[in-house]
Amino acid sequence: MPKPVAFVTGASTGIGFEAAKKLSSHGFIVYAGARRVDRMEPLKALGVQVLALDVTDDDSMRAAVGRVLEERGRIDVLVNNAGYGSYGALEQVDLAEGRRQFDVNVFGLARMTQLVLPAMRSAGRGRIINISSIGGKFYEPLGAWYHATKFAVEGMSDALRLELKPHGIEVAIIEPAGTLSEWGRISADGLLASSGEGPYAAQARQMADVLATTDRPETSTPPAVIAAAVLHAATAARPRTRYPVGRGAAAIVGLRRVLPDRLYDAVVMAVLKRVAG
Repeated sequence: MPKPVAFVTGASTGIGFEAAKKLSSHGFIVYAGARRVDRMEPLKALGVQVLALDVTDDDSMRAAVGRVLEERGRIDVLVNNAGYGSYGALEQVDLAEGRRQFDVNVFGLARMTQLVLPAMRSAGRGRIINISSIGGKFYEPLGAWYHATKFAVEGMSDALRLELKPHGIEVAIIEPAGTLSEWGRISADGLLASSGEGPYAAQARQMADVLATTDRPETSTPPAVIAAAVLHAATAARPRTRYPVGRGAAAIVGLRRVLPDRLYDAVVMAVLKRVAG
């Protein structure tokens, strides 16, 4: 029985990097793609095949998927992890940045899925694992574009799960809480650049402090924990449709399910105020 083949996007750091390691250590042939190829050098020592990938560039995506299919003849698992968080007041964020957020977080994910599906359908099996966020179930001030993309990933994944089921292809959504990585610091910097001055400055400073907590082990979940959920989704006979994972993820999603909007608004603002100190 040949080893299964997995393709992980956004694998230069964080969840993608750890997911590539985890899958490789459990018998997968892993291809890891990202723009910053140099950041994936440690993966090579583990037998992971690294390649350049920009999910906003169709030629780059075609070339990457084409290489895997040429070398292996199949792709059994696609982990759509590439993404970033764009924060700032909607009034102040350029529409070009909003479009870029959707290009990376939604359209890149969709295009990668389109490219691998013909081979999966032909094989009559496969797994699409989309890295969403608990941010696809709740919201924060100054995060309109980011949350919009993650809500879109949730809905897209649900629809995709139904349309691919007859072809033997499973779709799972990973919903991480705050994860120990550079993600939050980069998002905080972008937030302050767009909204650190003017009418939203006070909120921006508060949210930047909250976002920056993702680089603290005491408030965030190690990406290896999220990678374990990816492995389960990739290997379980019947994967879950959703994996809320990480510190506080289940509680946050559960509260959103039961609380009315105005009360949840108050909870969100109280938590942000406490975290920001």
